[in-house]
Amino acid sequence: MTEAYIYDAIRTPRGKGRKDGSLHEVTAARLSAHVLNTLKSRNNIEGHAVEDVIWGNATQVMEQGGCLARTAVLASDLDERIPGLSINRFCASGMEAVNIAANQVRGGAGNGYIAGGVEMMGRVAMGSDGAAIAVDPSIAMNSYFVPQGISADIIATEYGFTRDQADALAVESQNRAAAAWADNRFEKSVVPVTDINGLEILSTDEYMRPGTDMQSLGALKASFKDMGEVMPGFDKVALMKYPHLERINHIHHAGNSSGIVDGSAAVLIGNKELGEELGIKPRARIRATSKIGLDPTIMLTGPVPVTEKILKDHGMAISDIDLFEVNEAFASVVLRFMQAFDVDHDKVNVNGGSIAMGHPLGATGAIIIGTLLDELERSDKEVGLATLCVASGMGAATIIERV
Repeated sequence: MTEAYIYDAIRTPRGKGRKDGSLHEVTAARLSAHVLNTLKSRNNIEGHAVEDVIWGNATQVMEQGGCLARTAVLASDLDERIPGLSINRFCASGMEAVNIAANQVRGGAGNGYIAGGVEMMGRVAMGSDGAAIAVDPSIAMNSYFVPQGISADIIATEYGFTRDQADALAVESQNRAAAAWADNRFEKSVVPVTDINGLEILSTDEYMRPGTDMQSLGALKASFKDMGEVMPGFDKVALMKYPHLERINHIHHAGNSSGIVDGSAAVLIGNKELGEELGIKPRARIRATSKIGLDPTIMLTGPVPVTEKILKDHGMAISDIDLFEVNEAFASVVLRFMQAFDVDHDKVNVNGGSIAMGHPLGATGAIIIGTLLDELERSDKEVGLATLCVASGMGAATIIERV
């Protein structure tokens, strides 16, 4: 089978996903086009050099609807002969775009692809697509639907994680992210965003809160307690599914959950011939990809079974992995991953994660693959695994290896 290589991986800084965020006036198509143009210029992409642009996006309505991938291509400087494919696997959309592209290359369907994603959460609100899983009673009741925050608290309750443990992980995420920025560890991948006049709009992740400590987090109210216990009473739904739990322990809040942000990321993937054509060298090969479905109520435990699956399917052990990127959707997701595999935190999210820097849904999967690659190179390690939990009960994973 043909090898699929990563030639480049870039991302924008993540802007606060609200009206006073630095990227609020930038549309999803324009931010995507900016990333595509940067990838094009950095890698001498001319003509129909890549087969397709596969673009992840979790909320595909309004300006993020209508095959945003193709819109982004037309808004960019890429050749118009390059088509576009928009995909949605919720939080893993950017990763799934990369995985699909890699498997297309492996199967011989073209020499190269650009894959990634975007999410402008300050412009297109999460949940504004009116997904049936949440709003159709016949589906929601049969699947015991609860919001993701409740799911995160179910994980904490089921596996015995305390608020102090969750807050400690959040503080460490903030500290690691601040240290990574101070040490210029994202320098190779982060591309500043500019306006139409070429003036810089944003050059660093602006969601970070340096100086966060246990005391400041301890003052925050649990975000999902009221929706769980009062209206509309999602704890009752959860306990119908998990009757062995006496109650749901609500430990998550804004400080130990992922941030709502705007951002985009892209990865250039191809075979050996693409590199020869463009005159560039591969940085890593995509060694394995995987996805899985699971219980839609607890929903966010996907990184555990998908990691078990990807390792088994490819004859690997957890000890074969040097570094891990586990998306910090909520603190309990990462705590559960480390508990399940007995992995030391020193190998997981070493440069911080979405709790500190934010989680632009459709882009995050591509972001953490790029972050993982940068860190493998910086620390002179060989093999890394990136994984995300996914809404409605799914998980996705990618294993990369330096070349």
